[in-house]
Amino acid sequence: MTSTPLKKTLLHPAFLLGIFVLLLSYLTYFQNYQNPPALFWDENYHIASAQKYLNGVYFMEPHPPLGKLLIALGEKLLNVNPTHNEFITTDYARELPAGFSFAGYRLFPALLGWLAAPLLYLIFLLLTRNPQASAIFSFLYIFDNALVVHSRGAMLDSTLIFFCVVAILAFLLQLEWKKDPKKFLAASALYGIGLGAVVTTKETGLIVVLLLPFLAWKLRKHLRLFAQGFVASLVAFLVVFLGVWYIHFALGSTVVPQLPDNGYYQASEEYKTILTYGANRSLLSFPVMLKDSFHFMGHYAGGVPRLDLCKKDENGSPFFVWPLGARSINYRWETPDGNAYSYLYLQSNPVVWWVSFASILLGIALLVASVFLPLKKPLQYGFPLFVFVSLYVCYMVAISQLNRVMYLYHYFPPLLFSFIVAALVYLEIQSFLKWRFTEQGRKVGLLIFGLLIFGAFQFYRPFTYYQPLTDAQFARRAFFPMWELTCVHCEKMGSLAIPCK
Repeated sequence: MTSTPLKKTLLHPAFLLGIFVLLLSYLTYFQNYQNPPALFWDENYHIASAQKYLNGVYFMEPHPPLGKLLIALGEKLLNVNPTHNEFITTDYARELPAGFSFAGYRLFPALLGWLAAPLLYLIFLLLTRNPQASAIFSFLYIFDNALVVHSRGAMLDSTLIFFCVVAILAFLLQLEWKKDPKKFLAASALYGIGLGAVVTTKETGLIVVLLLPFLAWKLRKHLRLFAQGFVASLVAFLVVFLGVWYIHFALGSTVVPQLPDNGYYQASEEYKTILTYGANRSLLSFPVMLKDSFHFMGHYAGGVPRLDLCKKDENGSPFFVWPLGARSINYRWETPDGNAYSYLYLQSNPVVWWVSFASILLGIALLVASVFLPLKKPLQYGFPLFVFVSLYVCYMVAISQLNRVMYLYHYFPPLLFSFIVAALVYLEIQSFLKWRFTEQGRKVGLLIFGLLIFGAFQFYRPFTYYQPLTDAQFARRAFFPMWELTCVHCEKMGSLAIPCK
C-alpha cells in the first residue's frame, strides 16, 4: 500500500522540522509574553498611541502607523482591560491602573516575533535545500536574547522584522518561480505587501526596496516578466501603504486639547479645517493629511538629540560597535528580595551576534576573492551572497550618515541579513587552509554550533525573562566591557568614550 501525498508531506523532514522551529519559537517569543506586567522602554509611547486609536483621538507620531495600529488591534481583540482611555491626554504613559494587563497591547508584537521564525526557516530551506541545516540556522533568530526581549514588548521592531522576512521570502520565491508566470506574479504581489508593511512600520525597513534592482539584474534577459512583476509589486505596495495611512487618518477625529499644540501637533490650517468638519475620512482630504504627517515626522526627527558619549547614562551607541552587541540597554530592574535583582536587558547572544558578524566579513572576503583571486572553485551561491552582503553594507552606510542618537535595536535589520549570509557562507566554505571538511564533519560542526547558540541563550536568559540574579551572577555575564552591563550596585564604567570634562 502506498502512502497518500498528504501523509508523505506530514512525515517529510522539512515539514517536521518546520513544526519543530514553530514550537521552539513559541516557547522563546510568545509563551507568557504578557510578563513582566510593567512598562519598559518605548511601551510608554506606543501604548498611549494605541489608546488614542481605540478612542478615536487625533494625533501625530514620529513613526508610520502600522506597528501602533497592530498594538491597538491586539487590545481591541482581547479586550482584557475594563478601560482603554487612561493615556489619551498624553503621549507618554506613566502610572498604570491596578490590574492593568499587557496581554492585548503586546499580542501582535509577540505573535509576529514568533511567526517570523518559521518564515525564516523557509528562507533557509530555499537557500540550502537542507531541512536540518535550515533548522539549525533558524536558531540564530529563535535564541537571540536581544531579539526575544524586544519582541515581547509593545514595540515596533518585531513587526518590522516580520515583514522584512516576508519581503525577503517573496524575493527568493520570485527567483524560484521565474519560469512560472502565475506563481511569479503571486510572489511579486507578496513582495509588494511586505515592502508596504515595512515602510508603514519604520523608515529603516526601506532598505528591502534594494531587492528590486537585484531582481531586475537577475531577470535582465526576461524584462517583460520583470515588468509584470514590478506592476504587481507596485499595486500591492500602494494598497498596503495607502490603506494603512487611510486607517490611521480615519480613526483620528477627536482633538484633545491637553495634547501638544492644543491637540493639533503642528497641523496645517487645512488639516485643522478637516478635523473641525469631521472630513478626516474623505479621500479628498487624504493628500493634505499625508503631507502634514510626513512634515511632522521630519520635524520630530530634526529635534532628536545627537549621540552624546560624554553622558554616563547614555543608552545610545555608535553604529560601528553594534555588531559586537554594544551597548546593551537596561530596560528596567527591580528586587524581588534583598539578595538579588531582576533585570530586563537588551542583551545580545554573543554566539549569534559575533558569528553572524564574522560571516559578514567572510562573505565580503569570498566576494572580493572571487573577483580578484583565482579560486579553485567558483562561488556556487555568489548572487544571493552578494545580495545580502550588499543589503547589510548599504544599511550600515546609510545609518552612518544620521546625526541623531541611535540604539542597539536599530541593528536588527542588518542582523537579519547577517543570519542569511551565515547560511550562505556555510554552503560556500568547503575547506579551511589545509583542512577539507567532510560532509559528516560539517553536520557535526553545525550541531555543535546550534548547541553553543542554545547554551549562550540559556546563560543570558535571566536578562530576557526578568529572572533574579545576584551581583556575582550578574558579573559573570558582564565579561565583555563594551556591552557596559551594569548591576544595580555597580558604577557604570564607560568603555566607548571617556566622560568629557
